[in-house]
Amino acid sequence: MAGFRRKRDDQQPYHQAPPPYQAAPPPYPYNTADYGDGAAPEPPAPAPLPPLRWQELLTGIVFRPSPTFWRMRDYAMWWPALIVTFLYGMVAVFGLDEARESILDTTASTAAPYLLFTGVAMVLGALVLSTVTHNLARQFGGNGLWAPTAGLAMLIMVLTDVPRLALALFLGGADPVVQVLGWATWLFAGVLFTMMVSRSHEIPWPRALAASVIQLLGLLMLVKLGTI
Repeated sequence: MAGFRRKRDDQQPYHQAPPPYQAAPPPYPYNTADYGDGAAPEPPAPAPLPPLRWQELLTGIVFRPSPTFWRMRDYAMWWPALIVTFLYGMVAVFGLDEARESILDTTASTAAPYLLFTGVAMVLGALVLSTVTHNLARQFGGNGLWAPTAGLAMLIMVLTDVPRLALALFLGGADPVVQVLGWATWLFAGVLFTMMVSRSHEIPWPRALAASVIQLLGLLMLVKLGTI
C-alpha cells in the first residue's frame, strides 16, 4: 500500500494551473500616430455664399455696405457696374447748367451721340480710377482681386452721387442745397471706398483710405467740381 501510494504521489496532479495569459494581437492593426492627440477634428469651412443679385447689390452698397463688401469681395460684377455707370454718365450731363441748356436747345439726333459719348467716357474714367485704387491697395499689402474691387469702386463712385444729381436736375448745380449735398455725398463716398478696400483687400483702414485718395480726387474733379 505504501508503494502504491508513493507512485500516486509521484504522478502529476490532475488539475494544472493555466498557462500565463498572453494578450492576443488586435484584429485590426493601426498606427496610433494617425489619431492625433485625441482632440476633435476641426469642422470644415462653410461654403461661400452665392453672389448677390443686382438689386440687392445696388441697395446693399448704400444701406448695408459692410456685409455687401464681405460677400462680394470674390465675385465680379461687370454688368451692373458697366450699365449703371454708363446710364449715370448720360444723365450726369443734365446736372451741369450750361451743358443741359445746350443739349435741350439741340435736336435729338444731335444730342444722342453726345450723350452716348459722355456715357462711354464716364465708364472708361471710372474703370481707370478704380483700377488705380486696386493697384494702390495691392501696393499697400492688400490681397484682393481686381475685378471685384474695380466693380465695387465704380458702383460706389456712381451711386453716392445720385442724390446730388437728382436735385441738380431740378434746382440747378449752383443751388446751395445741391452744393452742400455734393460735399456730403463726396464724404460718404470716401467712407464707402475706405470700407470696401479694407474688406476686399484685408488691410487697415488708413491704408485703405490712402489707396482711395486718387479716386476720390478724380470723383471731385470729374463730377463734383462742375456743380460745386
